[in-house]
Amino acid sequence: MSWEKILTIIGCPLGLLYILKIILSHRKKQNLKGKVVLITGANSGLGKACAVAFHQAGCKVILAGRNKGELDKVREEITKKQVPGSFSPEILLMDLMNYSNMRETVSKGLKLFGQVDILINNAGISYRGEISSTQIQVDERLMAVNYFGQIALIKEILPHMKEQGGGSIVGVSSVQGKITIPYRSAYAASKHAFQAFCDTLRAEVSSDNIHVCVVSPGYIQTNLSQNAVCGDGSTYNKMDSTTASGMKPSFVAHKILQAVKYREDDIVLAPLLHKLVILIRTFFPSLFFLVMNLRAKSGKKEFSKLKKS
Repeated sequence: MSWEKILTIIGCPLGLLYILKIILSHRKKQNLKGKVVLITGANSGLGKACAVAFHQAGCKVILAGRNKGELDKVREEITKKQVPGSFSPEILLMDLMNYSNMRETVSKGLKLFGQVDILINNAGISYRGEISSTQIQVDERLMAVNYFGQIALIKEILPHMKEQGGGSIVGVSSVQGKITIPYRSAYAASKHAFQAFCDTLRAEVSSDNIHVCVVSPGYIQTNLSQNAVCGDGSTYNKMDSTTASGMKPSFVAHKILQAVKYREDDIVLAPLLHKLVILIRTFFPSLFFLVMNLRAKSGKKEFSKLKKS
């Protein structure tokens, strides 16, 4: 079979799916002015970009994170550029690792503006390592921050959203929450779990006027790879070339803002190749596994060096 026929076979269903997506996503635009948005991991990267985007849209922004000094800098930067009539951001100290105290943290957050209309679960950590040499404590840490901390926050805010008659919950996942690549096991596992949780949540709260959206970006120009955890618990401390050449945080933040405005359910922000790989994993799993096997072999030397160091 020629490549032209293969592309035609693949392309036709993709075209139909794209048209269907446009039809389903053509919903009434939501007015976000005055809405209260709580953004985790707001001290830098995508979280900071989201804070800027939602503040410019007229929202009351709550900057959540662990580092008060960095959050103060973000608030100061936003406040300097704010237009008359807008609200200065508030700060909420939050450590997702300490999710057993989430009720107390959320209670403090709700007092800042009286409610939370939009929750953006953005905070997270990444991972680089080989499964055979990764300490179980590293897996636990990734799950604590990327999954348990996130869902603990959602569970505490959910009753308040139901009481106030609705809201929006955005889960910032990753393309690796839909497909996996070698040497990212703990990260991909945490994102797969979070995707599954949000998909279930979406169905359960559909009658409560609560919108749930999962955003799955590809590579973004942030410090995520530099702060990634290695198998022995150390910090990766390297900027991957794929991360350095990724999407700008402001672009992804704008897409998240649009997803909330139009109440989109699930969006993948990645090059066409990545989207095709997701489809290949679904319809041609053997081909996907073969490609990942080859990728694992090519990357083995790099992670053998990490193990030794």
